[in-house]
Amino acid sequence: MECADIPRGRFAPSPSGRIHLGNILCCLLAWLSVRQRGGRVVLRVEDLDTARCPRRYAAQIEEDLRWLGLDWDEGPGAGGPDGPYYQSERTALYQAALERLADMGLVYPCFCTRAELHAASAPHREDGQVVYGGTCRCLTAAEAAERAKVRSPALRLRVPEEEIAFTDGHMGPYRESLAWDCGDFLLRRSDGMFAYQLAVVVDDAAMGVTEVVRGADLLSSTPRQLLLYRLLGLTAPSFIHFPLLLAPDGRRLSKRDVDAGLDSLRGRVTAAEVLGKLAYLAGFNPSAEPRTAEALLADFSWQKVPGEDIRIPAELF
Repeated sequence: MECADIPRGRFAPSPSGRIHLGNILCCLLAWLSVRQRGGRVVLRVEDLDTARCPRRYAAQIEEDLRWLGLDWDEGPGAGGPDGPYYQSERTALYQAALERLADMGLVYPCFCTRAELHAASAPHREDGQVVYGGTCRCLTAAEAAERAKVRSPALRLRVPEEEIAFTDGHMGPYRESLAWDCGDFLLRRSDGMFAYQLAVVVDDAAMGVTEVVRGADLLSSTPRQLLLYRLLGLTAPSFIHFPLLLAPDGRRLSKRDVDAGLDSLRGRVTAAEVLGKLAYLAGFNPSAEPRTAEALLADFSWQKVPGEDIRIPAELF
């Protein structure tokens, strides 16, 4: 059994394409943060959407991480006591958690279409996410049964009217009223696919993860996940969110950005050059000189990482 004092971090890539510089920075920061304290790293592949995440993409990500020198102690190719390490093989765990929440009377069917949810009149957050207005929250059992004859429902969690607050390890205090800022959120989609919020909570708890490092675009997900941890009686990890890496023109990076993808980079730079330049952008490499992940351990500090999004200079890569 693992010592409870040993930190456990994780990489949790979604294999919908080749990883890009933003994904690599996330893996690097997570690796450095836990390795610097003698911790262990878990690799979990978030492939719930199997149509978009074929196994060959997951295999490529694993090979890319090895090329970068970002190793892991548990996960695909390494084994471990908490597998399987592909979310597509863990759906029984999500179903069990869903049933626990349903037994508490906190789950209800939602028949709203995507078009209805994104209607111009629907409230939206600053980040563009829809705030669910509770359209289906008060349907009677008979009304829900009638609608189910026409459309399979999604399943939502009834959120309480309370504020959920936490202190992020890099961004500082953050608070949100789920009822007003988010609304009842999805646990399972209408096509039967489990939602990210539920799956990530179940998996991080089951795998003993004590520290989650991820991009600031997921900061607003944390209150929802903290609620799920509490309702399911699970211990929440600490959270550290870092600023996003932006393209030279200010766009958020995506797997469609060919120049920022590792398939393009591996043809013209070394792994040490990639890591050294990313560490320079993140503030803990004095210059853009090549550095291995191991060599960066001595200089890494969250205090050096900026709080604002980082734009990649066009000439750097």
